Amino acid sequence: MGKRKAETHLNDCNGRGNLKRAKTALSDEETQECFRRGLFDPKVLKEYTTSYVGSESCKHSVIHALVNDTLLRSVREEINENVHFSPRETDMCKYQSGDLANLDGLEDAALEKLPSLLKLRDALYSESFRQYVATVTGSGDLSGRKTDMAINAYTPGCHFLCHGDVIGSRKVSYILYLTDPDIPWKEEWGGALRLYPTRTYEDDNGEKTVTPSPDFTKVIPPAWNQLSFFAVQPGESFHDVEEVYCARTKEQLQKEGGRIRMAIIGWYHIPQIGEPGYMKGAEEKWGHNSSLMQLQGNPDKYDFPQQQPITVDAKSKPLEEKELEETDFDFLLKYMAPTYLTPDTLEQVSESFLKLSSVTLDGLLSAKFAERVKNYIQSQEVSPTSAIATGSKGSWSIAKPPHKQRFLYQQPASAAPGNTKESITHLDPITELLDVFLPSRQFRQWLEIATECEVENFDILARRFRRGQDYALATSYEGKPRLEISLGLTPTPGWGDEEEDVEPTGEEVIKGNNKGANDRKKVNGKGGIGVRPEEDDIGGHEVYMAGDDDVAIGGAAVYKASPDADDDNVLFTMPPSWNKMSIVLRDSGVLKFVKYVSKNAKGDRWDISGSFGVKETDDNEGEEQEESQEISLEDSEEEVFNGFLSSEDSDSD
Repeated sequence: MGKRKAETHLNDCNGRGNLKRAKTALSDEETQECFRRGLFDPKVLKEYTTSYVGSESCKHSVIHALVNDTLLRSVREEINENVHFSPRETDMCKYQSGDLANLDGLEDAALEKLPSLLKLRDALYSESFRQYVATVTGSGDLSGRKTDMAINAYTPGCHFLCHGDVIGSRKVSYILYLTDPDIPWKEEWGGALRLYPTRTYEDDNGEKTVTPSPDFTKVIPPAWNQLSFFAVQPGESFHDVEEVYCARTKEQLQKEGGRIRMAIIGWYHIPQIGEPGYMKGAEEKWGHNSSLMQLQGNPDKYDFPQQQPITVDAKSKPLEEKELEETDFDFLLKYMAPTYLTPDTLEQVSESFLKLSSVTLDGLLSAKFAERVKNYIQSQEVSPTSAIATGSKGSWSIAKPPHKQRFLYQQPASAAPGNTKESITHLDPITELLDVFLPSRQFRQWLEIATECEVENFDILARRFRRGQDYALATSYEGKPRLEISLGLTPTPGWGDEEEDVEPTGEEVIKGNNKGANDRKKVNGKGGIGVRPEEDDIGGHEVYMAGDDDVAIGGAAVYKASPDADDDNVLFTMPPSWNKMSIVLRDSGVLKFVKYVSKNAKGDRWDISGSFGVKETDDNEGEEQEESQEISLEDSEEEVFNGFLSSEDSDSD
């Protein structure tokens, strides 16, 4: 699947017999007429150059009222009337795109509809303005032949997460805002360009690694006719686009012009053959050096959280001889719904998992323990996350670096589980799940019976994805197949996986592969910019997808949304949910990510994630996934399991 290009009213003019029209070479006088008066004054140029040198985070500059206002209004009008937008969504971004890079290939009949846009393009890539940008940034010569520009629109819910713009021969990135000139953009609407400082680590061998800091330090809100630009510096120029926030009401949104953050984005490249400053092999060398800069040092060493796998005792019984004993049931009943401990239910879970390599279990935790968890999480959401202690043992820490992930996480307090009954009473329920229940021999044995896989090691992590802040970009897994669990602990509604907010009644449901369980609405793209409804997808879903050969080396893997759900590469989707566990057998090469959680969500996304290394088998049955299926336990003839003991310690009810 390739990248989706925007359509325009001009497509019917762009037939097989294209007459490629060369760019117009503007004189210095013609160029200056396209910009505001006084912009090219040497004193003004010096002020911008000085400001750029002294800027913090990655070096940058902002020019207000860049273009002749009349010209830019005409450009905006031409775009609104002639350019169609199509939605683009990946693990990293969500926005609407209209392609301008193909202007050179349009016939004259089509170009007549875009005279102001062409004039602006020629002015931005004129010799005079390229020299202006090169002087401010110190970038050296820039190409006027290789134009690279596009039009993007961010409507409420749209965003672009932390990245570095290091692709090919790019030397300078720029954004020229086309927000509504008659409705000034407000900072609280979001949509700002945010810049991240970097930190350099040096190991014992003197090898240096540069990574972005978890938090941005410079915020540049959008404004009509404002140009923001910076030199592309491998390993340094990290930035993101803040989410455009939803209005409280549709009436407010309409009054504010839809909060449409429209902008022309583009890049200046190194000189091409025949241009001043061209050097043979320079483009290849620039791209090669950019890749080396991104890969220098040992960047994974400074990723957090680091994996902490715990090896299981190799002296345990063979899988076929393992069964739950009386004391095991008594322990598990403190945490699990009794339904999932009956032989018939375990058999159904196993059959579904073996057929699909994934299964989802609704209402896994017992009602009493689930209530403890819900009360705790709801109390935590009332407190600001800034008040949460981070960094100390047993507390929440921030996942980093931000061009890969950002969320709060907590790892088990000890490398080996073995808490006493007295110590458990002082644990909050999240920590108890993390330190006691999920690492326990009893749960691992239940998991082995349910999946018919023999566990060799495990690694468990509690995660909190804060709305308006957090995500985990797509990463690949290389190694032998392993079990991965996700216990959804998100108590708030509105994530797209509720059944009219009906509370579980004990009639738990086993689900097979739930691909498409959180089907996302697509913006039509016809008739200009499609404003997404405020109740649209708010993110937070965890997605497994097939690896893609088109993934950029050194960059985040890309989830390519498809208008046809049957054509995309999604294997399994787990929306934020309450008291629901997914179990997935993840093969080598399969990608996984958690989508950015919108500020419009009603709460944070909570879960406990775990990976369980398993012994490889020669059984290749069930490799072909079948259609999604659902098994209702109320249709089975199972006998309700009441446990072996009437102990006060049992939380089953």
